[in-house]
Amino acid sequence: GCERAAKGKKKEKKKQRTIEGEGFFLSRRKLYQIGNPLRESLLMDLMKLRGGNLVSHEADSQRTQNPYVTGTSVIGIKYKDGILMSADMGGSYGSTIRYKTVERIKPIGKHSLLGASGEISDFQEILRYLDELILYDNMWDDGNTLGPKEVHNYLTRVMYNRRNKFNPLWNSLVLGGVKNGQKYLGTVSMIGVHYEDNHIATGFGNHLARPILRDEWHENLSFEEGVRLLEKCMRVLLYRDRSAVNKLQIAKITEDGVTISPPYSLKTHWEFSSFKNPTAGAEGSW
Repeated sequence: GCERAAKGKKKEKKKQRTIEGEGFFLSRRKLYQIGNPLRESLLMDLMKLRGGNLVSHEADSQRTQNPYVTGTSVIGIKYKDGILMSADMGGSYGSTIRYKTVERIKPIGKHSLLGASGEISDFQEILRYLDELILYDNMWDDGNTLGPKEVHNYLTRVMYNRRNKFNPLWNSLVLGGVKNGQKYLGTVSMIGVHYEDNHIATGFGNHLARPILRDEWHENLSFEEGVRLLEKCMRVLLYRDRSAVNKLQIAKITEDGVTISPPYSLKTHWEFSSFKNPTAGAEGSW
């Protein structure tokens, strides 16, 4: 009888658990019963110890839940020989144009070109993902390489995956490319909405540049005509978008590869009467 009692006491001791910092000895069964006042009290004490948060400090780390340094519109069009893309080089910290040397158009592998609006650090994270993707693809050394359609599909999965985690990559992306004579131009938003088109614009450009593109774009645009069309759109955005800067790049991709122009400025005209006196004819308005 004494031996059985001793064994029973050992089992009870094994069931007991020491809560560090509190000195409580509580039975596991009693502790985990929902509604147990001891359990509720213990949870409250733990919350106080951790500053009111039951999640560990490692799980607390969150990245861009809100954008900090952002870039504005990107415009992409198909032309006779491939894809043309343009973006300015401004990086806005809130409403302040803090940086004026941010390159937002990058080549991806041999056949693709990527432009990004939105959070610059998230764009850098996306570029790291794509570097790994292209490196892994090259390691196969099988004579095949990822084309723009494959890269675009990959980006749609990445953006939608992060959206489902409520921790999105705060970007709108334009992906263009040429492979085996086929031109490809697509876009994906920060929540994974994606489509293909003959011309694409993000940000303010989706409202101000797309009407111009619908009127003037055609399938047989030459390189020079395409550049003039992009410059016209970028000039309108420079006039109307406070986040735009007069320093832009135009990139092209063809079967021969990618070419990204050095930064340059557009000729502008600020002597329009509506610019000088924007409230003329608006009597009674504030």
